[in-house]
Amino acid sequence: MKSPQAIIHLSSSSLISFLFYGLTIRCLTSATVSASYGGNETDYLALLSFKSKITYDPYKVLTSWNHSFHFCDWSGISCGKRHKRVTVLRLISKGLEGSLSPHVGNLSFLRELSLANNSLQGTIPHELVRLSRLRRLYLLVNKFSGVIPANLSGCSNLEDLWLARNKLVGRIPKEVSLLSKLVGLGIYENKLTGGIPPFLGNITSMEVFSAFGNPFGGRIPDTLGLWKSLTVFASGGCNFSGSIPPSIFNLSLLVNLTLAENHLTGSLPSEIGNKLPNLEFLQLWNNNFHGRGEADDMRFVDSLKNCTRLVELVLYNCNLIGVLPISIGNLSDQLIYLNLGDNQLFGSLPSSIGSLVGLTTLHLGQNRFKGKIPTTIGKLQKLQYLGLYRNQFSGPIPDAIGNLSLLNTLSLLSNKFEGHIPPSLGKCKELNSLSLEDNRLSGKIPKELLQLPSLTYFLVLSYNNLSSSIPSEIKDLKMLNILDLSYNNLSGTITSSLGECISLTTLNLRGNRFQGVIPSSFSSLGGLGVLDISENNLSGKIPQFLDKWKSLEYLNLSFNDFEGEVPVVGVFSNASAFSVLGNNRLCGGLVTLELPKCKKKRNSQPSQSSGSERFMKVSYNQLLKATDGFSTTNLIGEGGHSSVYKGIFDPDDDKPVAIKVLHLQNRGAHKSFLAECEAWRNIRHRNLLKIITSCSSVDFQGNDFKALVYEFMPNGSVHDWLHSSANTSKLNFLQRINILRDVATALDYLHNRCQTTIVHGDLKPSNILLDDDMVAHVGDFGLARLLGADLNQNSSTGVKGTIGYAPPEYGIGSEMTSSGDVYSFGILLLEATTGKKPTDDMFNDGLSLHKFAYMALPDHVIDVIDGDAIVLQCTEANENKVEECLAATIKIGVSCSVDSPPQRMKIEIVVNELQRILYVLQNI
Repeated sequence: MKSPQAIIHLSSSSLISFLFYGLTIRCLTSATVSASYGGNETDYLALLSFKSKITYDPYKVLTSWNHSFHFCDWSGISCGKRHKRVTVLRLISKGLEGSLSPHVGNLSFLRELSLANNSLQGTIPHELVRLSRLRRLYLLVNKFSGVIPANLSGCSNLEDLWLARNKLVGRIPKEVSLLSKLVGLGIYENKLTGGIPPFLGNITSMEVFSAFGNPFGGRIPDTLGLWKSLTVFASGGCNFSGSIPPSIFNLSLLVNLTLAENHLTGSLPSEIGNKLPNLEFLQLWNNNFHGRGEADDMRFVDSLKNCTRLVELVLYNCNLIGVLPISIGNLSDQLIYLNLGDNQLFGSLPSSIGSLVGLTTLHLGQNRFKGKIPTTIGKLQKLQYLGLYRNQFSGPIPDAIGNLSLLNTLSLLSNKFEGHIPPSLGKCKELNSLSLEDNRLSGKIPKELLQLPSLTYFLVLSYNNLSSSIPSEIKDLKMLNILDLSYNNLSGTITSSLGECISLTTLNLRGNRFQGVIPSSFSSLGGLGVLDISENNLSGKIPQFLDKWKSLEYLNLSFNDFEGEVPVVGVFSNASAFSVLGNNRLCGGLVTLELPKCKKKRNSQPSQSSGSERFMKVSYNQLLKATDGFSTTNLIGEGGHSSVYKGIFDPDDDKPVAIKVLHLQNRGAHKSFLAECEAWRNIRHRNLLKIITSCSSVDFQGNDFKALVYEFMPNGSVHDWLHSSANTSKLNFLQRINILRDVATALDYLHNRCQTTIVHGDLKPSNILLDDDMVAHVGDFGLARLLGADLNQNSSTGVKGTIGYAPPEYGIGSEMTSSGDVYSFGILLLEATTGKKPTDDMFNDGLSLHKFAYMALPDHVIDVIDGDAIVLQCTEANENKVEECLAATIKIGVSCSVDSPPQRMKIEIVVNELQRILYVLQNI
């Protein structure tokens, strides 16, 4: 015979069988039951039915639920002293799985049913309607599905109803409004729809209403203003639209008002703090509030001084417009969290901010604040997070930030800070994340900053003007994960001390001036996932340890001067996981790289043409065949001193070259050839046209013949893209800035990074050539001058540059200088952005391209930009940001092309300004 418990387990599917087997149990155990339960078998059987529906009990909490103990002594059960009936069933966070038995509805004396934080599923039984004495129903954090039972209204004494974090669907049933004693309703994080029904306002006893994370939709009903006792109104992420009803702001007992992540509109009442003096939490972030766009739109802050217990004020991304008033300093001294980020706040940051001494988080990022950070920021001794990123703050980073000894995250990226990084940051002993990228910081990286072992998450200093080498103290950052020093003016060799930063997962040194080889100490950085050392002047062979790193997901070695064989294993086995572009002396590797095969170097004859010229020679006959007899069909360009042909040396290779044939009969052509050869002896850079070989010979008639052979640029010149009708497509704004940055980088190399300063002398759009990837390469060094070299390259009567691009001082006989190249670059930039040549017919009677652009600053730049294509490319994303970038670009061109050479912008500053503009455009 089966045990009574087994019989009940098998037959608990209906009330009839429940009663039938209840009689069976009484027959089998009549003496025990009558003695133990005193006739309260209904509760006993209901509990056993509850147990029977539990399929998993990891903590064995139901082990005590057997006839050996009175059910009042079972785990999780409480009974009344008088009648010994179950009044509380509480099994919270017990890991229970299964469903809720409908027979729980037979526990007629139950006052509390608490099953929160388990994994119960199925529907909520309608039989709970029988629990007329029930006051607290806690079914939150389970997996219940279906709808909220309408007949829960039968639980007329219910005070707390918590069904949150389940999978409930449908609308809030109207019958809920009959729960006249309801104090707390928690239905958050379900899938309820149909909006918040107005009839809920009839439950005037409501104190806590939490419904966030449901796709309700609709508007917040004005009737909720009848909840005069409400202290918590939390309905964020409910897809609400419209404005917050004024009646809500009359609920003077509100402690927590959270309506974040909706689509609410309207404006915040200026008297909000007077109406809701008990507020501790005001969280309205991610909404679409609006004001009048005037400076006093933030005056509601004035009234918040009356909220003397305010702890959190979160108005992130609310479309707020205006000046942050001085009264911000009058907020509660208990305020610990202030977030006004991603709005349209402008003006300066009031020094009164230093009065909020209780703050642990201050987030003002993504606004339009200007001016200096007030030094009073140093008074916020409890501050742990400071986010002022993506504003227009300027001036130095105040030393006072070093007083924030508890600071762990500092984010100041994308501002206009200048000067040095304050060494006082070394006093922030808890700092684990620092982001200063995209500013105008200069000087060295302070060693005090690198001696913070607390820096474990990231240190990002990219897109600044930092100089010198990386201090050896970098070795102290042994736990740092991300280090980004890209796009600065850092130079010298890469310190071997970086090899001691063994926790690095990302290392980015891109776009600096580093020279030498990759340190062997890098072999210790086996945990790197990303290594980017592109756009430097590094050389040597690719270290063998790079192909052995298993964690490496992306490696960028492009645009350096590495040589030798490219591996084909490890990260090098996946063409999308690495880049070696712009390293012209590499060979081998994957077939898709299209690099030459690795072979031994052939012996060759040195050049005899200039004594010191080092390039390999080809014969006149080879060039004749390569160009099909210098056919006009292969002619791709012509100038005063030369003609340029497209040629192919090896028909099997089918890789074209550009062959520049000098017109030696023209005056200055021979000198141009010597100047170009001498220049190419001293330079090699990713943004300079690559010379392959030269020819100094005689033709078949015995005439002198000289030619230079270059890498072929398939996308032609910038002049063609700007002015040729053959190009039907236009360069977009981002492409133009990329090209200008490439040209500026090449000039920076020529002026500042070569052993001998080289002046190009003839910078113009036709001398800027574009490769397959639209990367710009500066060519034609026929007028180049090596400063300090006695080559008799220039005379006072010689031609210097091209009309319109040559600086005015050249016209009065001044010698060629690097500042002359800067002038030419400025004109080139203005031509690229306005689409107008400096020799355009419109420029007469004192008007020049420089003046034309200058007069458009700062508010009318859009009127001088080249056509719709350059603007519309980006305005769809963010019109204001694009216009700021346009203005910043024009300002660079104007600053470079002023008449006075000493007042022209330094080319290294130009590079960083253009990199900053690129950074903004790429992040719109």
